[in-house]
Amino acid sequence: MEKIFDDTQVAFALKTDTELERAYFLFKLIANQPLVRIGTAVTNFAIKAHLPVEGLIRATVFDHFCGGVNEIDCLPVVDKMFTKGVSSVLDYSVEGKEAEAQFDAALQMTLKTIEFATERDAISFAVFKPTGFGRFELYEKLGANIKLTDSEQLEWDKVISRFDTVCKSAYDNGIALLIDGEESWMQDAADKLVTDMMRKYNKERAVVFNTLQMYRHDRLEYLKNLHEIAQREGFHIGMKLVRGAYMEKEIKRAEEKGYPSPICPTKEATDQNFDAAVVYMAEHLDRMAIFAGTHNESSSYKLMEIMNQNGISRSDQRIWFGQLYGMSDNISFNLAQHGYNVAKYLPFGPVRDVMPYLIRRAEENTSVAGQTNRELTLIKSERARRKLN
Repeated sequence: MEKIFDDTQVAFALKTDTELERAYFLFKLIANQPLVRIGTAVTNFAIKAHLPVEGLIRATVFDHFCGGVNEIDCLPVVDKMFTKGVSSVLDYSVEGKEAEAQFDAALQMTLKTIEFATERDAISFAVFKPTGFGRFELYEKLGANIKLTDSEQLEWDKVISRFDTVCKSAYDNGIALLIDGEESWMQDAADKLVTDMMRKYNKERAVVFNTLQMYRHDRLEYLKNLHEIAQREGFHIGMKLVRGAYMEKEIKRAEEKGYPSPICPTKEATDQNFDAAVVYMAEHLDRMAIFAGTHNESSSYKLMEIMNQNGISRSDQRIWFGQLYGMSDNISFNLAQHGYNVAKYLPFGPVRDVMPYLIRRAEENTSVAGQTNRELTLIKSERARRKLN
């Protein structure tokens, strides 16, 4: 398999020299764990104290990792990436809301992104988080088989209605819909609800996509069991495969509550679990569609090799590669250059509301030193290449 991810000219073709320098500055900061901790604390304090820091945040970390403050704001980024063959997934990244009005607002925003996607080839998927449509505690209680109160049941009925409304809109408009994964102790209830949506809307093809976080050692078995159900009942499976985003929280809760950790024992075990899921899905494309959400070059090459060996077209709509905006441009843009389906998650929302997302991005990059170092190495290579030219 040809190694394509070192081509920095393709990777950073859309970045100006100024944007490249900003990226270098940000990843240098992220590589320093004490600075990230201090910066996170200071930023949280400044926002809670309503200090005028939005301009600074917008000009640095926000503009690097986010598309804008609203969907219209994202369009220049969407259009620019699509000139290089990279599609967008508009992701309304406002987290931690608790009120019904806020859940209804998230629903309307998701419906709006579906509408946007119908009008633009550059937007290939819509996306939402389960807790964007309902309270975390409801999912948690249902997952633990705790009976809801009458008022909670009314709340849950609204959650089901929001899911159904957005899945029906995606189906009616021919847009694929990604539903993000969250913490394990709420995920069972979300999984059941998403599977119901697959039963209803994935009869002809995969419209509704759930998410498997493959740092959980039980997810491959879950996928195989779901496959049996899908074959028996006659629906398609859409699945976004990721390694996972809540590892430290998962391990800490398992220790505090005294139950076995759901997380794979090692990074290598997680990698093997992820790749095994990719292989399994690629072997069953008659019933499955894959959104491989990975920043791992080895896993990306593995999927490319599987496609090559099995004569699967690079443009087959049942296989997509996905990365986050602001990260792994060497994977995204080089894959697109070679004809693969690629989509970048493009977060957006008001600066203050998106800060929890941005802080998580910084903390995750800090904990995965290899990823940050790789980003820095690639940026340095491109800076050197541009100086020579």
